Formats: sequence, structure tokens, C-alpha cells
Amino acid sequence: MKYEEMEVKCFLTPTDALDLPEIDQFLLKKAHEAASKAYAPYSGFQVGSAVRMKSGQIVVGSNQENMAYPSGLCGERVAVFAAGAQFPGEKIEAVAIVSPSPVAVPSAFLPCGGCRQVLLEAESRQEGSIRLLLQARDEVVLVSNSAINLVPFAFTVEDGGLSSVHS
Repeated sequence: MKYEEMEVKCFLTPTDALDLPEIDQFLLKKAHEAASKAYAPYSGFQVGSAVRMKSGQIVVGSNQENMAYPSGLCGERVAVFAAGAQFPGEKIEAVAIVSPSPVAVPSAFLPCGGCRQVLLEAESRQEGSIRLLLQARDEVVLVSNSAINLVPFAFTVEDGGLSSVHS
């Protein structure tokens, strides 16, 4: 078997929070407030998320762990699923995902693979990109204009079958 080396790029723009538009700063604030409500007794890794809908409504979520792993859920999935349940059919404009955890690495604070796929499917369902704001503590904010930038070998459901997405 022959192996080829591949280069995979992740398109994130490091930005100072104060350089973001006020609407994004507010979304980050709501995500930090949500993180303070996380239930993470096993990992100690709190995550909060805030979703801004097209109407301007904000939906928040935080990670909720459970002793019966994997019955818990990540903060961004809690928020995105709640947004879909509360505002079906309405587009998501942006999602802020934050962690106050001392072990969160500011330059590499990214959603897990399952959350990346959920964000990508939300984009596919609404046929439009979602702005992502990722921040560990009060450090630099990593900004992406689409979830596809976080999933280099993504797959989506199109026309009833699995199709590969290439960015």
C-alpha cells in the first residue's frame, strides 16, 4: 500500500474580540454566560454557545455531561438543536462557541467532529453559510465564514445519497 502526503488547510481568521462588530461581541458575551451554566463534572471542560438567528433572536446552550457517557451533549449542539426546535425553518446567521476552561488552547479551540458535522448539516439545510466565532477564555477569536472550513473531508446528504463536499 502506498501512502501519499496531503496538505489540509483550515481557514480561520484570528481576530481580537474588540475588532469584531458589536453584534458579534454580544453573541460572544451570551456564549460566555451560557458556559457558566455548563454541567461538566467529569471533564471539567465547560463550553457555552450562542446562536444568532436571522430574526436577531439568540438561542444559547452549554455542554451537559452525564455519567452514562455518551449520553451528554456538547454546548454547540445543544444550542443549534434548540434553535432548530424553537425556530424551525429560520436561518442561523452566526454561532459563537466559547470555553472558559484553563486547558482550552486559544489557537486550536475547535468543535469536535460531531459538532462540526452538525454545523455543516445546518448550513446545508438552510442553503447558506453560518459565521462561526470560536474563543477560549478571553483570548483571540477564531472566525470562520462557514462550517465547511472546519471539515476538510466533509460529506453531505444531497439528492438522497451521500456526496463528498470539496472546499
